[in-house]
Amino acid sequence: MPPPPNMAVQARMRMPEATQNFAAAMCCPRGAPPVPRRVTRPSSCPPERLLASALRLPYLGPTTTTSRPRRNSQRPRSLARSTAPPTHPRPCPAKREFESPTTPPPRLRGESQCGPPSRRRARCWRGATPSAAAAATAPRRPCSPRPRGPGASGASPRRSARTSATPPPRRTSSRASPSRSSSTLGYRWMSQLLALTIYAILLMPGFIQVGYYYFFSSQVRRSIVYGEQPRNRLDLYIPEDNSRPCPVVAFVTGGAWIIGYKAWGALLGRRLAERGIIVACIDYRNFPQGTIGDMVNDASQGISFVCNNIANYGGDPNQIYLMGQSAGAHIAACALMEQAVKESGGHPVSWSVTQIKAYFGLSGGYNIHSLVDHFHERGLYRSIFLSIMEGEESLSRYSPEIIAKTSSAETIALLPLIVLMHGTGDYSIPSSASQTFVDVLHQVGAQARLLLYEGKTHTDIFLQDPLRGGRDPLVEDVLSVIHADDAIARQKVALAPTPRRLVFEWQLKLARQISPF
Repeated sequence: MPPPPNMAVQARMRMPEATQNFAAAMCCPRGAPPVPRRVTRPSSCPPERLLASALRLPYLGPTTTTSRPRRNSQRPRSLARSTAPPTHPRPCPAKREFESPTTPPPRLRGESQCGPPSRRRARCWRGATPSAAAAATAPRRPCSPRPRGPGASGASPRRSARTSATPPPRRTSSRASPSRSSSTLGYRWMSQLLALTIYAILLMPGFIQVGYYYFFSSQVRRSIVYGEQPRNRLDLYIPEDNSRPCPVVAFVTGGAWIIGYKAWGALLGRRLAERGIIVACIDYRNFPQGTIGDMVNDASQGISFVCNNIANYGGDPNQIYLMGQSAGAHIAACALMEQAVKESGGHPVSWSVTQIKAYFGLSGGYNIHSLVDHFHERGLYRSIFLSIMEGEESLSRYSPEIIAKTSSAETIALLPLIVLMHGTGDYSIPSSASQTFVDVLHQVGAQARLLLYEGKTHTDIFLQDPLRGGRDPLVEDVLSVIHADDAIARQKVALAPTPRRLVFEWQLKLARQISPF
């Protein structure tokens, strides 16, 4: 008498693995090698499904299920449960669901239609419902082993079951991504920093000698306080012969509004002090410690201190000249125009524009609107520069050229002689900036001159030429204006010894090629 169906199933479940392989071999076509069943992990599938898979037979659904006894469980083994198939059976984690006898039998783990089963573990097919009639009659998709390696393409069946729609194409934009723009910004600034470092190393012999003069000379009065802010300090360079009151130059140093410092004027202060001129190098707050409004206020306070207190240091309060270089020329021009507007409008002022005999602007920019794009291409990016200038709406307020166009005749009449000096080989600020400002000043009736130095770069006039020694065109032009009405002073200047060379010529030429300015 044959055993009940559930007992037969249980007997097949307990069949040894060798017997199962033998049964599978008997069901295979003649000549085909038997396919060993390789179990990689315990499966929660019913045993009749596993046996049907091993024998390459279609699985028609569970008839009678059995439960395996749990370890350390006191419940008796249940040999039979409900014979009715569940409405939603649990899908096999290692096999695909098939219900129709016409559906091809399931493949073994890792098996492909193109060859024998591979050693890799099969991917799980989840999400297939046993009640889907379309899945039984749908044509079977050829299966091939998934390519391996990090560069292999192909989606896993699990992902294919979850998302069948093609993902939308990635949008492309002509604008650079933030990571790319930030990397470009970092590369540009790092390259500029490297060039500045090499530039300083080449000129280091001259810097050491000027630094020794700055720190140890008795003619230098350092860090004189003129205001309440931390950077409200100035240095005074006093001539050896101060038996009579000396002319005074209030100098505002440059530094791209970011790295300005009063010590940058040590070389110019030394050269002018050797010619009998007192030089006051005014320090001011830099960005991000302050914006352009703070810089102009600091420079104005420094000029006020010089005008009201320079007599205590041997200077002539009736012979005060204002000078600025690069960003310092722009700041000094803004302070001068702002003071002239206040004074013509009757507002209280701490110093008068009439106390300034002349203004010297060296390699400066005076129309900020026209220089935003130029600075952006040179590495001072638009966002940073607009932050320094307190926004795009403040560009006109801090553009001396635009202020001169819109100022009244009374304001223009208060302005002193304006002398602009620029090198034609300047790439940091083009010489056209000084040329345009002089033309505007002539149109409104102000006194203005333009001195162009053929082939000179942004730092040649201010740095390389004084380090070279000998004749200095910048110092000579400044002295010609200061001593225009003093024949005795001009004679003393002519008899003064020639400054000696501080740096070799090959170093100056190489530094000129590497200079980031």
